[in-house]
Amino acid sequence: SCRGTVNSLTRLSKTKELSGRPKVTMRAPSHVTSPSNSSGMKNTQFVVKFLFCPCSTDSSLINIGCSLSMSVCMCAGQLQQSLLAFGRSTRKLIRDVIEEQQRGLDVLSGQVSELMSKVQMLSSEVQRSNAEMYSIKPVQSHGRDCSDIKESLMSVVPKIPSGIYIIHPEETDSSFEVFCEMDYMEGGWTVMQRRTDGLNDFKRSWADYLDGFGNLAGEHWLGLKKVFHIVNQKDARFQLHIALVSNNDVTSYASYDDFRLDNETQFFRIHLGRYAGSAGDAFRGYEQEQNQDTAPFSASDVDNDGCNPSCSFANRTVESCSILHNHTGWWFNQCGLANLNGSPEDGEQNQGKRTRILWDTWRQSGVPYAIKSVTMKIRRLATNN
Repeated sequence: SCRGTVNSLTRLSKTKELSGRPKVTMRAPSHVTSPSNSSGMKNTQFVVKFLFCPCSTDSSLINIGCSLSMSVCMCAGQLQQSLLAFGRSTRKLIRDVIEEQQRGLDVLSGQVSELMSKVQMLSSEVQRSNAEMYSIKPVQSHGRDCSDIKESLMSVVPKIPSGIYIIHPEETDSSFEVFCEMDYMEGGWTVMQRRTDGLNDFKRSWADYLDGFGNLAGEHWLGLKKVFHIVNQKDARFQLHIALVSNNDVTSYASYDDFRLDNETQFFRIHLGRYAGSAGDAFRGYEQEQNQDTAPFSASDVDNDGCNPSCSFANRTVESCSILHNHTGWWFNQCGLANLNGSPEDGEQNQGKRTRILWDTWRQSGVPYAIKSVTMKIRRLATNN
């Protein structure tokens, strides 16, 4: 019934005014029958309270009566339905956009993971290529060591290349191959150890550390006997230089003058001269029990680390520093702060073992650097005649 819905119409009889309020009066057209006509009332007037249909482009008052109320109700209902439909479509659109963005993020995440794998693969290939760019076959140029070769060739060769050379130290029975660095700090360096990519396993026996292992153009350990023959030549003094590179490509070094080794009967005890550098003196450490200077060499099967029968390290009992350091060989003295034969891979917590390359005096904000590569090299020092 229209009668109950027209709340904005006030019925007046016979043009009387109520309460003195202004009204807008309109006479009903002759064809409109008032509900009171049935009782004989004629000339009925209605008050319209500025009613208009918001859906209409015409803001003037529209037909009064039941048709007006129905139009208003229909417009309000249509508006409510339109708003509800708009809300639903907007929410769906937002959900669709979020889902599309999430799918895009998932795709990008997969692409990033794939690219990271490719970067790691390419990094390994670059390292292998860098090793292969050096001379694989030894240069047939003999000298007592790389310093001697440099001095012999520099007058006839404008630029002496780095690579594998044959040397024959004094008072030795045979010659052997070494890698000579001719570009680094004026050249003449004989490489005795290089750790770069972890492709060579340094978990070795005493015999391996004695004779040497690995690829001279890449990762390798030259061998204790060979190093002994080089640094113990007559009237010669040698410098030990350690070049370090961190995981975030920070470089540093430690250098020792007057470096030499005792013979095999003394287990190649190490002797170090004065320290210079930016990485700290990890060989000597901070305390006497950390001092590796004059320490004999140890391996997992030949233990000379001074832990008799055990020693305390990081609040735990240690029977073998080599085993603690993942069965690698080094000049351990109650373990200490240095072991350059560890792995470039970060395996510090690998089953309670210290597996990484250690030079723990090289620190950033009190924390030792994670080292990804190291080279130990020796060079003849100039002597005063």
